[in-house]
Amino acid sequence: MILTNIAYAAESADGTTQSTDTSGGVLSDLGINGVLFVSQLINFALVSAIVWFLILKPLTKKMAERQKMVDDSIDNAKKIQENLAKSEKEYQTRIDNAKVEGNKIVEKAMTAAQAASEEVKNTAKTEIELLVVQARKSIKNEKEVMQKELKEETAGFIISAMEKILGEKMDSTKDKKVIEEILAKLK
Repeated sequence: MILTNIAYAAESADGTTQSTDTSGGVLSDLGINGVLFVSQLINFALVSAIVWFLILKPLTKKMAERQKMVDDSIDNAKKIQENLAKSEKEYQTRIDNAKVEGNKIVEKAMTAAQAASEEVKNTAKTEIELLVVQARKSIKNEKEVMQKELKEETAGFIISAMEKILGEKMDSTKDKKVIEEILAKLK
């Protein structure tokens, strides 16, 4: 703008004015002042160079850096998404394996529990059978002891009753003989 004003002032100082005659050339025929046009062209070139080097070049550089950052972010996001998909697949695989292992453990536990239950049942059954056998032996022994005591008491009663009935005392031979006869009849 300043250069335009300077060029215009220089033209005015020369005393030349725009005229409409044909001696000025093609530019003057078109209504263009050559000096003013050149000064505006230089002014445009300077402004364009300043805008290019001070604004557009750093701006393009920043835009390229931003574009690279965006592209890197997109690549990272894709990698993260792929890793996430792999992790989810691995997680699902591990869960499936854990379920299978859990089912195996439960089956083993059930089998072990059934085996332990059978073992406890068999042990209890054996112990009960032993208790029954011991109880039978004990009852048999007690029965024999009671029968023996009963025989002895019965023999004593019989002897007392016989003595009272017969009125005489029996000796051991007679006593034995009578007791054996009575016992034989009792059986």
